[in-house]
Amino acid sequence: MIGSTAIVGGVAFGAWQISKPYDNPLKDHLAPGDAALTPYVLVNADGVTVIVPRAEMGQGVVTTLAALVAEELDVALDDITVKHGPAGKAYYNSVILEEAAHVPSTDHSAGGARKRALTHIPAKLMGMQVTGGSTSTPDAYDRMRKAGAAARLVFIKAAAKELGIKERDLTTDNGAVIGPDGARLAYTDLAEAARQIKPPTNPPLKPRADWTLLGRSQPRLDMVGKCTGTAEFSIDVRLPGMVYAAVRMNPHREAPLKSFDADPALAINGVKKVMALDNGIAVFASNSWAAFEGAKAVPLDWEMAPYAQDSAAHLAALRATIANDEPDSQMRDDGKTMRVLKTAKDNDTPIISGTYEVPYLAHATMEPMNAVAYRHDDTLEIWAGNQAPTQARKDAAAISGLSEDKILIHTTLMGGGFGRRAEMDFIKQAVKLAVAEPGTPIKLTWTREEDITQDYYRPAAIAAFEATVADGKPNAISLSLAASSVADSQFGRLGISLPGPDPTIAQNAWDQPYAVPNYLVTGYKAPMALPVSSWRSVGASQNGFFHECMMDEIAAAAERDAIAMRLDLMDHAPSAAVLKTVRDMAGWDRGKGTSANTAQGAAFFLSFGVPTAQIVEIEETGSGIALKKIWAAVDVGLALDPANVKAQVQSAIIYGLSAAMGGEITLRNGMVEQSNFHDYDALRLYQCPEIDVAILENLEEITGIGEPGLPPVAPALANAIFALTGERIRKLPLASAVQFV
Repeated sequence: MIGSTAIVGGVAFGAWQISKPYDNPLKDHLAPGDAALTPYVLVNADGVTVIVPRAEMGQGVVTTLAALVAEELDVALDDITVKHGPAGKAYYNSVILEEAAHVPSTDHSAGGARKRALTHIPAKLMGMQVTGGSTSTPDAYDRMRKAGAAARLVFIKAAAKELGIKERDLTTDNGAVIGPDGARLAYTDLAEAARQIKPPTNPPLKPRADWTLLGRSQPRLDMVGKCTGTAEFSIDVRLPGMVYAAVRMNPHREAPLKSFDADPALAINGVKKVMALDNGIAVFASNSWAAFEGAKAVPLDWEMAPYAQDSAAHLAALRATIANDEPDSQMRDDGKTMRVLKTAKDNDTPIISGTYEVPYLAHATMEPMNAVAYRHDDTLEIWAGNQAPTQARKDAAAISGLSEDKILIHTTLMGGGFGRRAEMDFIKQAVKLAVAEPGTPIKLTWTREEDITQDYYRPAAIAAFEATVADGKPNAISLSLAASSVADSQFGRLGISLPGPDPTIAQNAWDQPYAVPNYLVTGYKAPMALPVSSWRSVGASQNGFFHECMMDEIAAAAERDAIAMRLDLMDHAPSAAVLKTVRDMAGWDRGKGTSANTAQGAAFFLSFGVPTAQIVEIEETGSGIALKKIWAAVDVGLALDPANVKAQVQSAIIYGLSAAMGGEITLRNGMVEQSNFHDYDALRLYQCPEIDVAILENLEEITGIGEPGLPPVAPALANAIFALTGERIRKLPLASAVQFV
C-alpha cells in the first residue's frame, strides 16, 4: 500500500470537511480496479487498515488516532492494521498555524474562532503534512472520526443492497454488518460492493455515551513491536547491496569547508569513497563503523562562522536587544503599565525586578539523525523518521531533479523527535549521496557527536521584569523577552517568510489567565546567531520558567502564599481548577514539604491551550538536593486515552527536568562544546521521582498534550529551591548553582 506495494481488491474510505480536497494520496499506490475513495481507511480481504498521517515518535499518536476511526467504524483495535500514510497534501495539518492568530487560548468568542479559522486557509494552501505543536489530536478529532463513520455507512448501504432490505434494519458490530436475523456480513466481504458507493461527506457521529474505545485507556499498538525489537525505525532499515555513510560537518555552524584530504580515510579498511558537501564531507563504507572512523580520520580546513564566538557574547547580544527597545511584538498591553511603574519609581514605591536567562538546548533524541535513500530506475525512495514528509518529498525533488510523484517517503517510527525531525538537513544529505550513487541504497547515520554539534537548537533567551504590588497582588507587570527568531530560522530554511511578529518569542507569556490591571509583555527579536528551531514546547519552554519564577518573586514580595495569590488573579475557571487540584494533591502549605528537610515549589502555565499546574517537592540530603515527588494537573478538554495523556505529561516533565537541571549548549571559539551524553546529560532513572498526574476535562475544546507538561516544571523546581534554601536562581541550568543527587 505504502510505496510500491499494491492492495488488490481493496477499498479506501475517509471523510473531508473542506470544499476542494487534495487528490487522494493513496490512489497512486493501488492496483488497477482498486478503489481509494478517501485517505484514511482501507479494507480488503486481509482486514481493515487505518492510515494514520501523523508520525509516531513515542507520543502514542498511532493508537489515539487509530481509535478515532475504529470507534466510529465499529472495529476492535486489535483487529486493525495501522500504517503511516504516504506523503500527501491531503494530510495537511489544519491547525498548525493557529498560534499565529494571536488569540488567547481562553478566548472562545465568535471573533476568536474566526481568527483561528483564518489560519486554516494558509495551512491548507501550504499542504504541509506535519507532526508537531501538540496539534495531532485537535486536527484529527473530527476528520478521522468522520472517516470511520462514513466507511461504516457505506458498508451498511452495500449490505442493504446485497440483502435487499432497508438500511435502517441493519447495525454494525466489530467489523461486520448485522442483519435483523443476526446474520453477519464482514466488511472484508463487502469491499467489492462498497467500492461503487460514494461515502457521505458529513456523517453523523456516535454520542459520547456510546463510546467503547475513546475515553478509555488502550494498550499501545506499537508496544509489542518496541518491546520485542521487531518495530522498524529508520536506523533499522537494511536493503540488499546497501552502502553505509557518515558525515562530518563544519563545527562553525553553517560555514563552508575550505579543503580536505581524503587519503587517511581511504586507507581504513571498508572505506570506499569520500565526497565533499557544502559544509563538510561524507564517507561511504561497507559498514557504519568504518564510515565513522573514516570521517574522523579526514584532515579538514574550515571557514569560521560569522556569529559571536562564545556564549557570553550571545547573552550580551540578547541584553542589548532589550536595551535597544525596538519591540517585535507587544501582544499584551493592558492598562498603563509604564506610567504606573514610573509613578511608583518617582514616589519611591518598591519595585520588584529581575533578569532571567536560559541557554541554547539540543534536542538530543535517543536515535541520532539517520536516513536511507535509494535512487533507482526513475524513482527515489527515502526511509526516515521525520515530522514533515511532504517537505521531505519537496526537498528531495529539488535535489534529485525528479518530480514529486516519483519520490516515495517511508515514514518510520522515531527514537524521539521533539521538533528535531521536522528539519530536513539529514534527509537532504542522504538524497545527495543517493543521487551521487544511483542504483545503490545509501544508509546515512550521524554519530552522536554530529547529532549534538549540528543540531538546530532551542534558542538562548533572557527576560527582564519589573512589577509593583498593591493589596497583596501585582498592580503592574512589565515583562520583556528576547530570543532569536525560531520562525525566521525554521521557516526560512523552507523558503517561507511568515508575516507579522514571531509568535514564539513571547509564546504563552502574554496570554496567561491572570487579571493584572496593568500588564505589558514585550517580545524582542535578537539577531540570528546559532541556527534555531522548534524544541519541545518551543517558546513556552523558556517563558514558563521566566513567567512563573517572576510570579513567585512577586508573591514573596507581597508576603502572599504563591498559590493563593495566583488564584486571586485567575479569571479562567479551568485554569483555577487545575491549580486547586494540584494544591490539594500535594497538601500544599506555603511551600512546606511533607517531611523534614523538604520543601515544595509551585508553578502554573497555560500553553498550547492546556492549563497545567505542577508542584515539585525536594529534599536536602546533606550531599545535595534530591527530587522527592511531583504532582501535576492538566485540563485537556477531552481525554481520549487517559493513560496516554498521563504518559505524555510524565514524559514532558522528565524532558523538562533534564534541561532545567543540567541541559546547556555552550560555545567556545565559535564551536559547540558539548558532544555526547557525558557532557550533555539527561535525568537518570535513580533521580526521577514519582510523578502523579490528574486529568481534568473542563475546557470547551479538545487539546493536544505532547508539550504542555514541560513549561511548568523548571519554575516549580526553582521555586522549590527558593523555599528550601532562600536562594533565588534566575539562570538555567540549575546545576550551575546547586548540587543535585
